[in-house]
Amino acid sequence: MQKRKLGKQGLEVSSLGLGCMGMSEFYSGRDDKESQATIRHALDQGITFLDTADMYGVGRNEQLVGQAIQDRRDEVILATKFGNERAEDGTFLGINGRPEYVRKACEGSLRRLGVDYIDLYYQHRVDPQVPIEETIGAMAELVQEGKVRYLGMSEAAPETLRRAFAVHPITALQTEYSLWSRDVEDEVLPVCRELGIGFVPYSPLGRGFLTGQIQTYEDLAEDDYRRHSPRFQGENFQKNLELVQRIKEIAREKACTPSQLALAWLLAQGDDIVPIPGTKRISYLEENIGALAVTLSEADLARIEEAAPQGAASGDRYPAAAMKSLNR
Repeated sequence: MQKRKLGKQGLEVSSLGLGCMGMSEFYSGRDDKESQATIRHALDQGITFLDTADMYGVGRNEQLVGQAIQDRRDEVILATKFGNERAEDGTFLGINGRPEYVRKACEGSLRRLGVDYIDLYYQHRVDPQVPIEETIGAMAELVQEGKVRYLGMSEAAPETLRRAFAVHPITALQTEYSLWSRDVEDEVLPVCRELGIGFVPYSPLGRGFLTGQIQTYEDLAEDDYRRHSPRFQGENFQKNLELVQRIKEIAREKACTPSQLALAWLLAQGDDIVPIPGTKRISYLEENIGALAVTLSEADLARIEEAAPQGAASGDRYPAAAMKSLNR
């Protein structure tokens, strides 16, 4: 498995990571046994960069990941997040970046994961009520204490990144980036590169839309959270299907799947980019790994640019309320 460096502090990870969120919540169906088998298979194949968060399944996802790696901790680069505070019944309580909460959240994650330290600890969303210097300062104390190795942020605005970096080096920024979410190319990605911050795209397959396997709104289960996403609704859905069809045509000519083409495109955007496609099935994991063998020429990249230029996707990434928590 090829490796890439995130940031300038020494963190090296597999070129592809594994997003574990969907194993515990948001997508339909849950099979912990299958999910743990997928995590272990990922490790067997050299995918050692695992991504979770304390809010996924209200802690259940961290427990699942911890159980899967308990006898293989030294093989794993483990990333988790705090900041989206939820009650035990799942109720969303708000975004919390207060220093005392940072410490409380970290202790909870360490306990659920069953580990002594977290490799990469992200602030999941920026708390507009707390100066970023205070939140990052509390996170830096965790580094000094050996509970965390590297710091990350998610969906942070460029100026917020600069202020955070002035307190403590930020190793990675995690933000949505894919062939249908390219707005980070304007300001966020350039600032990351200026500061030497690695970039971790989440939802690199457009929440599954770029796989080409979702053809109608009814393909989504009743409890699938994507039913509430503007891009999966009404006219947006139909327009986005046209985008995916263009990607499928190029993939067919390259003798790869649409998923593999979308991931290969992301990997070609820079050596500082490490996508974390999520899946709970070994078959899809293997398909994603196949993206590493897809080589894109300048002509290929130009065709993809024409097929899926920035702004090509129809609809916002999230419902209106959630959009307000992005890029702060």
